[in-house]
Amino acid sequence: MKKTHVYAVAALALCAAQAALAGPAAYVKSPIVEYGERELELKWGRAKAGDGTHEHQTIIGFGAGIAPWWFTELNAGFEGGTEKSTAYEALEWENVLQFTETGKYPIDAGFLFEIERPRDHAEGWELKYGPLLQTEFGRVQLNGNALFERHVHAEEPSPTELHYEWQAKYRWRPAFEFGFQGFGELGKWDDWNAHNEQPHLLGPAVFGRLHVGTRQELKYDAAFLVAASPAAPDRTLRFRVEYEF
Repeated sequence: MKKTHVYAVAALALCAAQAALAGPAAYVKSPIVEYGERELELKWGRAKAGDGTHEHQTIIGFGAGIAPWWFTELNAGFEGGTEKSTAYEALEWENVLQFTETGKYPIDAGFLFEIERPRDHAEGWELKYGPLLQTEFGRVQLNGNALFERHVHAEEPSPTELHYEWQAKYRWRPAFEFGFQGFGELGKWDDWNAHNEQPHLLGPAVFGRLHVGTRQELKYDAAFLVAASPAAPDRTLRFRVEYEF
C-alpha cells in the first residue's frame, strides 16, 4: 500500500474513533457531489430492542447537485413503532459541500450541514454539521464522518453531541458492491458518556447501481446492523434507494 494511502486510512480511522444516531434509516454520507444530477430518494429503517419493542423510520426526499461543489436535498421524515403509529415527524434540509476535486488528493473532503424542523416545535430546530471524508485504494473505498448535533431555540436546552459513521466497501461490480457500516453516539462532544451508555452499531452492507435509461440509474444501499454496545438496539435493518435522472 502506498504511504499516502496509509495516511488516508489512518485519518479516516481517527475520524471514526472521535465522532446521536439519526434513527434506523441513517446512512453513511459521501463528500462527493455529482453536478447536474437530480434524485428521488427513499430511506427506511427498523430497529428492534432486546425486549421486543421496535421503531421504524421512513424518509422521502428530492435532491440535486446544483453546483460542482454543492448538493442540496429536502426530506420529509415519518416515524412509528411499538407504542405509536406512523406519523409525520420532521422536515429536513440537507446540504453537502465538496471541498476537494474528486480523486486529486489522497482524501476527498466535504462538509455536511443539515437543518431539521421537528413536528413538535418545543424541540426547536435541530442542526447537524461536520466533516465528510473518503479515500480509496484499488477497489476498496473507505468513508469516515464525524458529525455534531444540537437543538437551538428549544424549550429544554441540550448540549452539542458528537456522532460518527463509517463505511468500508469493496467495489466488485457496479451492480453489486459489499462491505461493512457502523454508526454511533459518544454523547456530549467534550464530555463523552460512559462506554456502556454509548450506542454503537455495525454490520454487513451491500451497494449497487443499475442503469434504467440513457441518463437514469437506480442506486441501492442496505445494511443489517447489530449492537456493539449495551445501549444500542439489538438489530437494525436499513436500506436506501435512489432514482437518479
